[in-house]
Amino acid sequence: MGLGGCIILIAAGAILTFATDWDMEGVNLDLVGVILMIVGLIGVTTFSSIARRRRVVVPPATPVVDDDVHHHRRDGYSDGYGV
Repeated sequence: MGLGGCIILIAAGAILTFATDWDMEGVNLDLVGVILMIVGLIGVTTFSSIARRRRVVVPPATPVVDDDVHHHRRDGYSDGYGV
């Protein structure tokens, strides 16, 4: 169950607990709503702890250019004597 499912469980539980006044034979809807909210909260905490562990540092996708490579030409002008 993802984060969206957990939030839906919390919302459905809150609606059953606080926004309805239905009476069903043999079913306490307030208790069902509280149970749904608790399950949703457990799911959110579990999902957030797993997602925190999954974070991986991704290296940059751009290529690394090494500027230290020098190509020396021996033409008499680039070796520092005519500058």
